[in-house]
Parts: sequence; C-alpha cells; structure tokens
Amino acid sequence: MNKPLRRIAIFCGLLVLALLLRDNWIQYVKADSLQSDKNNRRVIIERYSQPRGNIIVDGKAITGSKKTTGTDLKYKRTWKDGPMWAPVTGYSSQVVGATQLESIDDGILTGNDDRLFFRRTIDMITGKKKQGGNVVTTLNAAAQKAAYDGLKNRGKGAVVAIEPSTGKILALASTPSYDPSVFAGNSTTDSNTFVKLDKDKDQPLLNRALRQTYPPGSTFKLVTASAALESGKYEPDQHTETPKRWIMPGTSRPLNNEGNIPCENATLRVALQWSCNTVYGKIGADLGKDAMLKEAEKFGFNKEQFVPVRSSASRFDTDMNASQTAMSSIGQYDTAATPLQMAMVASAIANDGTLMQPYMVDELQSSTLDTVQKTEPKELSRPLSKENAQKLQSMMETVVEKGTGTNAKIPGVTVGGKTGTAQHGVDNSGKPYAWFVSYAKTSSGSPVAVAVVVEDSDANRGDISGGGLAAPIAKNVMQAVLNSK
Repeated sequence: MNKPLRRIAIFCGLLVLALLLRDNWIQYVKADSLQSDKNNRRVIIERYSQPRGNIIVDGKAITGSKKTTGTDLKYKRTWKDGPMWAPVTGYSSQVVGATQLESIDDGILTGNDDRLFFRRTIDMITGKKKQGGNVVTTLNAAAQKAAYDGLKNRGKGAVVAIEPSTGKILALASTPSYDPSVFAGNSTTDSNTFVKLDKDKDQPLLNRALRQTYPPGSTFKLVTASAALESGKYEPDQHTETPKRWIMPGTSRPLNNEGNIPCENATLRVALQWSCNTVYGKIGADLGKDAMLKEAEKFGFNKEQFVPVRSSASRFDTDMNASQTAMSSIGQYDTAATPLQMAMVASAIANDGTLMQPYMVDELQSSTLDTVQKTEPKELSRPLSKENAQKLQSMMETVVEKGTGTNAKIPGVTVGGKTGTAQHGVDNSGKPYAWFVSYAKTSSGSPVAVAVVVEDSDANRGDISGGGLAAPIAKNVMQAVLNSK
C-alpha cells in the first residue's frame, strides 16, 4: 500500500474508532442522564403511550387511564373517588410529575421496572404492546370511606387504621383533600389547577396522616403508662402518690387538670379513665427523661417511617429538664406525633406489646397478575411485655366503658381507647386538636387499631374534645373493619 493510501486508511480507521467511542459513551455512560433529561420529549411520549397499570383495593381498581386528544401524550391517569384515595395513591400528572405510590411504584405501573424484563421480552416476541403492572394495597375500602366521610365535614384532620397483628394499613385519610384527576393532563388548565391547589391556605395537597405532626395531647399518656408499667414501679390499680395540686419540679407552676376530676392519689386506671394531667405528668418526671425517651422511641418516635411512602418523624425531645419531661409526658411541650405514629402506639398495645412495621402495599403484580414482590409482615419492636400490654388494654377498655371515650362503644365488641385534646398556638390561643386512639377486639383477636385527629375550625372552642369529635369517627372506622371480616 502506498503512503497516501495508508494515511487515508489510518485516518478513516481513527474516524470509525471515534464514532464507536462516541456511540458507546452515549449508549452506556450517558444513557440514564439522557433518559431522565426533562428536555428529552421522546421519553415523556413513550411514558404516556399506553395505559398505566392500576392501584388495587379489595380486588378492584381505584385508578384507570383515559385517552387524550390534542396532544402527543396519548393517555392520562384517572381516579375513582379521587379525593378519598389521594392520600393513599398520590398523583400522577403529565405537567407536574408523580408522588406517593404513583411515584414509588412508577416502574411497575408503567411496565418499565427491571423486574418486568422477562414479561417485556415475551411481549416483544409475541408482538404484544407493553403493559403496566398493578400495585395491590392493604387498604380496606369500607374503612377508608368511613374515615373520609367522618373527616370531610369536620374541616382539617386525618385518620389512620392498622391491623395490629400484621401492620397492614387499612385506612389512611386526610382532609381537606383534592382530586388528582383535575391536573393529570398537560394543559394550561391542569397547570393552573395545580398551582391553585398548591397555594391554597388549607393545604389540600398535604398528607396530614403521614406528613403532619401534631401535639398528641393526652393520647401520649398511653406511652407514659407503658413506661410506668415497664418500670415495674406501678400497677394499674395501685394508688399513686399524687397531690391534688402538683407543682412541677424546678418551678412554682402547678400542672392543672381539666375540671373537677378524681386525680388526687389516683390509680393509673382511674387517671387514664379521666385523663389526669397531674398523675401522668408526675410519673414522667419521676421516671425521668431517659426512661421516657427510651419508651417513646420503642414506639417509633424520632424516626421516619416508610410505608412505603415516607412519614415524617414524630418527636420526643432528647434534652429536657424535669418539668419539661412532665409536660412532654402528657403530650405537650415539644412532643409531636403523626396520626400514623399514634395508630402505631394503639396497634402495639392491642397486639400484646409487639409493634409490627406498618405498610400499605401487599404485593406488586405484572400485567398478567403474576406476583413480582410480596410484602411479608415484619416485627419493628416490642415496646412493652405481653403482660403489661394486657394490663394497659384493660385500662384503655375502662376509658371507653366508663371514662372519656364512651362515644366509641360498639355493642358486643371490646373497645379500648384514649381521648386527647391537644393545646397549641401562642399561649394556647389556637383551637385545640381533638384526638382519639383506639382498638377493637373480638374473640378472634384485635383486627383494627385507629388514630383520629380533627382540626375543626368551625367548632366552638368549648365543644372541642377527643371524645366528642374524634371518637365517633374512630368507632365508624372500627365498625367498618369488623363488618368486613
């Protein structure tokens, strides 16, 4: 080969090598970033080129897909009873993206998950269009409806119901809510609707069941009662050394009770029945911050939960003096809890002291309904012994039978509960939050534990109480679960 031809051959060889290097760089190194690039419209078009898989409750789809017109994004998401289910599903919008289950399990729903590779390969060989899989939830439709219906006329609030023996979430409601269908497309109207919802002062897009922490008020006395029983220093019917007027340590400030209730030297049972601040505040101070912190964290405080949607961490302070510990032990000071957290407290007590990991996805399915992943119940912790849990169950049942929680009674069913009216705002100027946490028990076990919080902006301040506003909602949710068994 003469010299000029050799030079041309070498030059052409270098061009081919450069092309191969560039091609491999794009296909392998840059593939992920190019695929996720917001300016890569081909990815978006492909994403919405077929119907999404569905989110399933009680064997029925609560979602769907609708063919669009006037856009190259062929299908958009739809929901059945969108406002009721939005706290569970989240949204999937062509204009703003996705949240919650619609986001976490997006790969299954679109059919792009790596675990569906074999299914996609078979479909490609047979010429079948790619299809999304399903997300099968643990939710109970009747319980969800009871929760949502109970809340929607009460202003703001949330409900969480759990099956204590497994950790399955049976209901997860939040109000005010929104309909994800109204901004599922990519039109200007969809975009404007989302912006309006996002700026709404009542925060309908906020999942109050998982992301909002509230002062738990007297419902936290269940944690304090657990710590007391676990310490071995207290028994349910043993009188406490609690003066009628108890001054918090290091202060000249008395801790007051609500009304003329029998709190002087009251037993743990009577103090829970009437929600005595002095008894449980003094117990918290006497046990000390470290013991109270240890018990609170066994129930899940100070740690985010993933169900699989992330839930904000509930809070019990790690650095407090004795009087602050006393206030924290009755659910005030800086103590704050999500409704999920307080449902976990009730669930652990109902499950004889074992706290199961809460979850709301039972299984992931391929488009042919084959199981891709199955969630197995998992023990999270043991906040109290079986013996002490049963003692506390007995105390909670007294609350419902003849204490502040009588509105939660269900004929023929054993119900345990605890009311709470949590103060908030500067100098407690805000309207209190009404709480109720409870469980229902039959001869075959405890199928449901519930936490309800109501922010009722329309109620008179004097009418706000956990027993009055929240307990009837909890009762209806428990009844719905019992009826479905």
